[in-house]
Amino acid sequence: MKQHLSIFIRGMAMGAADLVPGVSGGTIALITGIYDTLLKAISSFDLSLIRVLKSGGIRGAWRHVNGPFLAALAMGIGTSIIGLSGILHHLLEHERTLLYAFFFGLVASSIPLIAKEVDKWNVPALIAFLLGAALTFAVGSLPPLSIDPGYLYLFACGAVAACAMILPGISGSFILLLLGVYSPVIAAIKSFDVPTVSVVAFGAITGLLGFSRLLKRWLETSRNGMMALLSGFLLGSLQALWPWKENALLLYTHSDGRETWLQTNAWPQSEALLGCLVWTFIGSLLVLGIHRFAQSRS
Repeated sequence: MKQHLSIFIRGMAMGAADLVPGVSGGTIALITGIYDTLLKAISSFDLSLIRVLKSGGIRGAWRHVNGPFLAALAMGIGTSIIGLSGILHHLLEHERTLLYAFFFGLVASSIPLIAKEVDKWNVPALIAFLLGAALTFAVGSLPPLSIDPGYLYLFACGAVAACAMILPGISGSFILLLLGVYSPVIAAIKSFDVPTVSVVAFGAITGLLGFSRLLKRWLETSRNGMMALLSGFLLGSLQALWPWKENALLLYTHSDGRETWLQTNAWPQSEALLGCLVWTFIGSLLVLGIHRFAQSRS
């Protein structure tokens, strides 16, 4: 029971992270020590599962996919998404600077924890690190699309976002933002729009099942380089989480009069500096606390 509660809490942390553009649930999974277990469990949904189901029945299939782990984690993620979507949506609208300062501290303090997983910092590992940083920096600098999403597009967005969700440093929510569907998806979750949420969820499941096997194989064959790449992902994502922004270009105006701007990073504003420093520190402390909690349970 204690083990399942521990996985449930980590799932809640992953769900909260996935709701905020710029933060990845994969980051939480990695720093809490369940990343490899998660990839193995997801990638076990393959053709061999059919054979296990025939020979061992439902109980055997449940063990094959590590059902207790996935169930506890999914319940935590779902609880967090349903319970915190309204709060985070409010904070993104009214306290965006402080919220991003909190997650900036969370991600920044995660980098050395993940970098420690690199066994040997050789030239290939350094190249992978710089490549990962450059990739997420470039992705974080892209302007969001303006589009009226249909169900097929939402399904595709869910699949792409799910692939990003399990990559530390690349935020699934930020991918949804770039694809122009973040606000509709959050609004659908808040209003319990079952058709829209279901389409995105099915897309996410499809993306997870396909990409997790590929990622698991990469980690098995070249873990050193992959961990360096993931560390670079985290470093590059910091520019998207920089708390202070300024409007650079008006992208489009919504039908209700709201404006969407392309924003660039700005110098810290003195009136918000102390509050941002405090919340950055709190985010860093939270990561260290989660990491120690995970170590104590391993």
